[in-house]
Formats: sequence, structure tokens, C-alpha cells
Amino acid sequence: MTKSANSRLAERYRVKKANAFRLKKIDPNDRAGLESEEKAAERLAEGVLRLADLQSRLYAEHKRSVLVVIQAMDAAGKDSAIKHVMSGINPQGVMVTSFKQPSAEELDHDFLWRCNQRLPAAGHIGIFNRSYYEEVLVVRVHPEYLEAQHLPEELVGKNVWKHRFEDIRNWERHLVRNGVVIRKFFLYVSRAEQKRRFLSRLDEPEKNWKFSEADVKERAHWKQYMRAYEDMIQNTSTDEAPWYVVPADHKWFTRLVVAEALIHSMESLDLEYPRVDKKRKRELSAARRELIENG
Repeated sequence: MTKSANSRLAERYRVKKANAFRLKKIDPNDRAGLESEEKAAERLAEGVLRLADLQSRLYAEHKRSVLVVIQAMDAAGKDSAIKHVMSGINPQGVMVTSFKQPSAEELDHDFLWRCNQRLPAAGHIGIFNRSYYEEVLVVRVHPEYLEAQHLPEELVGKNVWKHRFEDIRNWERHLVRNGVVIRKFFLYVSRAEQKRRFLSRLDEPEKNWKFSEADVKERAHWKQYMRAYEDMIQNTSTDEAPWYVVPADHKWFTRLVVAEALIHSMESLDLEYPRVDKKRKRELSAARRELIENG
């Protein structure tokens, strides 16, 4: 799998002109002409190996970190994508955080606070399964959640979402300027495919544990969520922290796109293992002689 192949598939779904982005132009069933799940699996396996090598270099270089943000409607395949794409990476170098309903402590802080606590350290990959973007998605669809955030009344007026978009852009810019590479993925599943997956969770006993009545209730707000996602992408997809809108009706294809977008992004960093200077080389040579002579 070549760099150009990674680039072509990744760039197909990268949002380049945020102001002109329209969700209706994306087909959740799109597979970019790839019809063979088996060949895609082979390509993904190669990608997993490449990601493992890139993560090893990132860890050794210890200058930058990578933050992967994954947002989606329920049953779009977030967990599946994380599991398969990151399957070959050293667990010591990656941390996955799944953000649930905020705790009382988290609600006592600003909306970015809890995510700030979980940012990846230098040399690491951090994955946010849902993220601070919930604050302009679920909180926007359910304004009653905003009321629980202990904000002064004058700060929750008609411009609250505009201000939050601005805060997110500024925060992400700050992170990028401090060595954090940010890549954001919206896994775009169709309403029909989500329904099929929900029914599968009900019909197959081994999947019953995945089903939640709350997920079904959220389907009633599908149009509001789609408007919120579109507005979010239009206002927060930037050159330094882009969104990728990934068709998610076929999980095997979703995984491949996410993997190749990460590979393309990390390859662009030209990651290298640290090189030792002449003094250190002399020290290593001395250590080698000692091991040979006194071993």
C-alpha cells in the first residue's frame, strides 16, 4: 500500500471547504469503488502494520502527540473502528477515552475541562470516543442539558453555539501549536442502516447487551442532529484540525478510511527515530566493549 493510495482515499473524505460543506452531498453507502470486503481487509491489515511502525516512531521521537476524535450517531461503528484500526498498536502508546454523561464535578468546570484532562502526552496517540463536540451536538439538541452547566444567564443566549465553536477552534489551534496533531472523524451512518443495526441487537441474543432504549429515543431527533452535525463541521473543520466525514453504512469500509487517513497524516510528519550524537556513540561503544569483555 503506497503513500499515494492512502492519500487518495483519505483526501476523498476530508472536508476542505468548510463553509461550502453540505451533509446531503455525502452518501453513507459510498465505498469509493471498493466492492470487495476481503481485499479491503487485506489492505487494512497492511495499514495496521504501518500504523504500528509510525506509532513506534512517534513514541521514540517524543515531540508530538496525535489526538483522534470520533463522533457519530449510535450504532455507527465507533467502537468497531477503534478496535480494528488500533489492533496492532502497542497499548502503552495509545489511550482511549469514552466520554459519557458529565459528572457533577465535570459540570462544575468549563465544557472543555474534562477533555483537557485526557489529552495524549508527547509520543502517544489519544482517542476520544465522543468528545467536547457533544457540547455542540447533544447539548444543542437537548437544551435542558445546558441548564445543568451552572452558567450565568447572560452567557447562554442566542450566540452560545457561535461562541462555543470559536472556543473549540481556538483551543484546537492552541493544541496544534503545542505539538498535538488533531484528526476528527464523523462516521456518517444512514438512518436506515442504524435501524437495521438496532434490530440486529434485538434479534441476536449475543448482541442484546448493546441495545439501549435511549438510543431509539434519540432517533426521534435525527433531523436536529444532522443539522447540528452539519453546522459543527462548517464551523470547526480547519486546515490544522480537519474533519473527515466517513461513510459508515459498511463497517469494513469505515475502518479502512479511518486507518488510511491516520497513516497519511502521520506519514506527513516524517517521524524518525532519534539519532545519537558522537559523544553518545562513544558511550555506546564503550558499553558494548564492556559487555563483550566482561560478559
